[in-house]
Amino acid sequence: MNVVAERFIELVAIQHYRDLDQMEMKEFAESYKYLVRRQWEIAKIKKLIYFAYQTADGAWLVELYDRLQKIEKGVRP
Repeated sequence: MNVVAERFIELVAIQHYRDLDQMEMKEFAESYKYLVRRQWEIAKIKKLIYFAYQTADGAWLVELYDRLQKIEKGVRP
């Protein structure tokens, strides 16, 4: 699992039992934004993969799967 996702889940659990301090709230907001952007990119690539499959564009499929794997591993595409 992504380190940012793990920290976000940890902060959600902490927030369940007590209020987050100012630094934790900042971490929470930053990790939330990061995860939203990451999931949005993954969703866009998956839609493009569908289009590449429908058009039988093998080279594009390879490129898209490579980008998807990099994002899922946490590497900047």
